[in-house]
Amino acid sequence: MATKKETHLSLVARSFGFDPEESRHHFLVNIPRGSKQDIEISEHFTWSEQSGSSMMTLSGESDGQIRVILARPKWDAIADPLRAAFNQRLRKSGRRQGAWKVGKNLLRRELGKELVLLAWAVEEADPGLIPNALANWEGLVPEERWWLYTQTAAATGHGLRDRGKGWRKAVRFALTENPVGDRAKEQAVIPEFFKIAVERSERQQTLFEVNENASTAAAKEK
Repeated sequence: MATKKETHLSLVARSFGFDPEESRHHFLVNIPRGSKQDIEISEHFTWSEQSGSSMMTLSGESDGQIRVILARPKWDAIADPLRAAFNQRLRKSGRRQGAWKVGKNLLRRELGKELVLLAWAVEEADPGLIPNALANWEGLVPEERWWLYTQTAAATGHGLRDRGKGWRKAVRFALTENPVGDRAKEQAVIPEFFKIAVERSERQQTLFEVNENASTAAAKEK
């Protein structure tokens, strides 16, 4: 009978490039055995050979967080394209490739961010728009996906409470209702909502720098 440690090591062995020695930050896709059960995707910042991915630290603080719960038909529509895209990149970088299995599936942190971004786009979308979401998602370079994930997770990253709100809603519109094809692959699919957010952030940073410089100058005069 396999020990818990052996079980967790086997999860790492068949993961999508997750290496705890590089970084313990990872994502977990839990695929239930039942064909009609939802898929749960969570983000974790620690890893233990004895306990694997934990949702709670010894101090009682949450270490992991559910980012999205996806209906099985929608997961089935994106699972294979995700596997192919991730394994192509992992193969090029000489890293471990993965395959979706019933139970827990681990991913490197950057791949997990990209997966969740796509899941956010389709979680409340019309199933007929999923091909659009995939095409637009593929049209983004990884760095753009990471940026969109980070901004969205910070504002509306809770798996259930933030569903369909703010940045999550904007991600859905950005990836499902924008044009697809060559044009989408030639330019970033960033909707007006994100542009306004970026401009506001830049204005706040500029104002902060102006105030900081003014304070520094005043201090020197004294």
